[in-house]
Amino acid sequence: MRPIIWLASAAVTTLALSACAPTAGVNLAAASSGAPAPVAGYDWHFNADVEEASLSYGMAETDDVPLDLSCQPGSGALQILQTVSEDHPRVIALESGGDTETYPAKAEPSALHDGLDLTAAARTADPVFMRFRKLGWLATYGPDYRTPLVAQPGTDQQIERFFALCG
Repeated sequence: MRPIIWLASAAVTTLALSACAPTAGVNLAAASSGAPAPVAGYDWHFNADVEEASLSYGMAETDDVPLDLSCQPGSGALQILQTVSEDHPRVIALESGGDTETYPAKAEPSALHDGLDLTAAARTADPVFMRFRKLGWLATYGPDYRTPLVAQPGTDQQIERFFALCG
């Protein structure tokens, strides 16, 4: 009886180990890079004059702008504006490629949307913005959401122009 139990145990162990073995023909090149995809109609838009530069994510020529970055040229300082719901925490939380930053924010009723406009101060040298410059996307997140803000192909130079001007 013991040899049969041992044989059955060995068969189960062999099956379990073979299930863990790599499968031939797996196409690792098809794995995702982890970068979010751009959303049709949305992009980063750069504007500048002598006194101020802005980089806004949204739909062109509309009020649909979920995030706006602005600066005085050469200052190295950023002003962040995010439109959120009334119950949103009073912080602006950003992520790019695993780098995260949470900025304490001031809240005011939004003049253009239902909800609040959050504003916060940041630096162009903050790691999350350094990563954003390299990857071309930034995500906003909160307790129950994460929204990637991704540059359309070919517009990532708008991001670099903004940060180069801000200093």
